Amino acid sequence: MLAAATRLFATQGINATSMEDVAAQAPVSKRTLYAHFPTKDDLVLAQLRALVESGDTLHAVLTREDLPARDRLLAMFDIPAPATGPVRGCPFLDAAAEFPDPGSAAHAYARAQKLLILRLVTDLVIELGVAEPELLAEQLVTLADGAAIRAMTLNDAGYGRHARAAAATLIDHAQRKPAE
Repeated sequence: MLAAATRLFATQGINATSMEDVAAQAPVSKRTLYAHFPTKDDLVLAQLRALVESGDTLHAVLTREDLPARDRLLAMFDIPAPATGPVRGCPFLDAAAEFPDPGSAAHAYARAQKLLILRLVTDLVIELGVAEPELLAEQLVTLADGAAIRAMTLNDAGYGRHARAAAATLIDHAQRKPAE
C-alpha cells in the first residue's frame, strides 16, 4: 500500500491521488486500505516516514561515512531522474505545499525533516571549519530546496547542476576559522 502511494504521489501529486487510486494500485480493497490508514493524512504521513526509513532521502546522502564533508554537501544537488513520469523534486516540499496548514501532521513532519537536514548540513559545514557555519548551512539548504523546486517545475532532473555550482562557490569561498 505504501509503495503504491509513493508511486502515485510521485507521479500524480498527493491531492490528485485518491484513496481509491491507492487501493486499486496496491491492489487491496478500500476496506483494507482504510483499516490500515483511516484517513488520507494517515497514509501521507506513513508514506513520508517510510521514505525516510528507506534511506532514499538527503539524510542518507548527508550521513554517508565514505565521502568527505564537501562531497556530501554537493551531493544534495544530484537530483535523481525518475524511472518513469515527471521529476517530482523533494517529497517533503511537495507534502508541505499540498498540506499548507502548519499544524497538519504531514506539514509538521515535512518541517521536521527539513530542520533535520539543516542540522546535518550545519554539522558538515562545521567539519569544514567555516567561520559562520549556520549562515552557510542555511544558504546551502535554500539552494537545495530551490533546485528541487526548479527541477520539478522544469521537469529537468539535471537542473541541480546549477545550484551545485553555486554551492561549490559558496563552500570554497566561505571564510574559515583561524587555525588555533
